[in-house]
Amino acid sequence: MKFLNRKRKSKRVILSISDLHLGAGEEYKGRKNSLEDFHSDEELIQFFEFYSRGEYQNKEVEIVINGDFLDLLAVPYVPYFDDEYWSERACLEKLELIIKGHPEVWDAMNSFLSAKNKKIVYIIGNHDAELIFDSLKKRFLEEFDEENRIKLVIANEIDTYNPAPGVYFRHGHQYETAHSFDPEDSIIESKKGEKYFIPSWGSYYVTHIINRYKQERFHINIVRPFKSMLIHGLIYDTFFTIRFMIANFYYFMMVRFLHYYRLKLGWKRVLEDCLKELTLFQDYETITRSFFQSNEDAKVLIVGHTHAPVYREFIDNTIFINTGTWQKMVSLDLEPDSNYQLTYAKIEIFNEIEDVEDFEENVSVSLKSWAPQRTLPYHEFR
Repeated sequence: MKFLNRKRKSKRVILSISDLHLGAGEEYKGRKNSLEDFHSDEELIQFFEFYSRGEYQNKEVEIVINGDFLDLLAVPYVPYFDDEYWSERACLEKLELIIKGHPEVWDAMNSFLSAKNKKIVYIIGNHDAELIFDSLKKRFLEEFDEENRIKLVIANEIDTYNPAPGVYFRHGHQYETAHSFDPEDSIIESKKGEKYFIPSWGSYYVTHIINRYKQERFHINIVRPFKSMLIHGLIYDTFFTIRFMIANFYYFMMVRFLHYYRLKLGWKRVLEDCLKELTLFQDYETITRSFFQSNEDAKVLIVGHTHAPVYREFIDNTIFINTGTWQKMVSLDLEPDSNYQLTYAKIEIFNEIEDVEDFEENVSVSLKSWAPQRTLPYHEFR
């Protein structure tokens, strides 16, 4: 499937990127923004340009942004604290800062949509979950020419996206209790008519723990596996790591166990939810196998969320892809070329298919690494 005749010309191309985590920009008010994790604006701009020109100029190209394109959890520069941080007003201000922090990216996306037969589908993830507010979606779309807005689809209902027979997309946070949320039940309204987003406890963890300690050690959220980072930290950065571990333990106890105690839900509920949250420590590919079992027509499942690029073809010819991330990652697994690649999925459809039985002959699926040409012989030190 992956090695179809390269001379064949595809009639349709579907691309997928995820977990770019655009924040408020590299600088804010004249100082370095320590919470910004996206530093590949130039590379992303070239990506949109490449797939709207040359051989792709008139071809049908669809880009699926598979969650966490924006990072609304890592924009602290708004005058809102605690629960007010999740108000609709605060979320709009956070979105505004992200838009101002990466202006050329929006221009490139708008130019891509201006080309013939181009489309973008945005799947909401857990770091950009506040996009379920209609006002945020409206503000997001305002960055695009009016005629291009109908070519950009973003909706709360898109949890699982099926753009072609056998091809499915999910961001992946749905498989982890800590990060899952229900778009239909995540907005409340106060007596004054103000709307608030109810985040998952994992989102609270990011804003209260990760963002706080990231300003001391910028690598706190980019090192994988997490367990190896703690082991190395205990040896080489002992006092900081101990403080970080105590903060994690205290936070988990306060948010999970004491919360259950206050609600008088009982130990049975505590144990049930703790078992669910053990998925954080399970093999992600094993968890997602349930998707193929419940969707017999599925040939390809493409996810993001964990930031680990993966291509797996199973014995039953189903394919699992994790598109990874475009933010810098550091791996302690000693895997070659695993630290920083701009990975994305590419699906080429040579003939439109009506039945998944014809899938292998007419569809090519691959995981690519974007390698753009730099216009300058240097880049910012990070």
